[in-house]
Amino acid sequence: MQNKVAVITGASAGIGAAAARLFAAEGAAVVLMARRKDLLETVAAGIRAARGRAVSVPGDVRSPEDVVRAVGRAVEEFGGLDLAFNNAGWGSLGSPLHQLDESVYDLVMDVNVRGVWNCLRAQIPVMLRQGRGGAIVNTSSVAGHCATGAVAPYIAAKHAVLGLTRAAAAEYGGAGIRVNALMAGSTRTDLLTPHLAGNPELEQAMTGRAIQQRLADPAEVARAAAWLCSDQASFITGGAIPVDGGWSAV
Repeated sequence: MQNKVAVITGASAGIGAAAARLFAAEGAAVVLMARRKDLLETVAAGIRAARGRAVSVPGDVRSPEDVVRAVGRAVEEFGGLDLAFNNAGWGSLGSPLHQLDESVYDLVMDVNVRGVWNCLRAQIPVMLRQGRGGAIVNTSSVAGHCATGAVAPYIAAKHAVLGLTRAAAAEYGGAGIRVNALMAGSTRTDLLTPHLAGNPELEQAMTGRAIQQRLADPAEVARAAAWLCSDQASFITGGAIPVDGGWSAV
């Protein structure tokens, strides 16, 4: 990743923050985007303190203008865009489909599907203009394969992320742009941790099917994203790469 430029969304905590630190440590200049301004800048400042190159651009992936602004900052600050990790997402556990309010459906689909759509529409034109290809990774989920116990709109959304990934890979492969999806398993992020507090049965339900029978650490998912963005994965595109401790193998 030396001398590459990357945009990472959902970068204020969890998988996105871990990826931001790793990409920067591997030599990339990183533009970090998330809604939580203070947390986002804390991550960027930590990277700069370690002599990495990072800027924070607060924004919401549901807003095309915010995404364009983050991509534009990559071009202005670092001279281009080579890599993107479209990681921002939102989901929940809870009610069956017929009991969900429409607002849950709207939020889940907007963040997870429209968010990735907005990112691809902003990132790909820059990569095309540069004429040197690029690599994009979208965060899907094991819920992009099958029902997992998450709410139904989340499962639908993560299936859609995989569909967008494969469509983009097919459409832009001739321009040297690789697009892959991470099929992430349950990961110990700040979104999940409150649900797990005092609830060992939930953690067992989420990990019992996996071969490794544990939650992922955010850094483990980040390492897979970094590898897919690197030249080490140069012959991989349109992929649905499981990072799930063997959840999808059984």
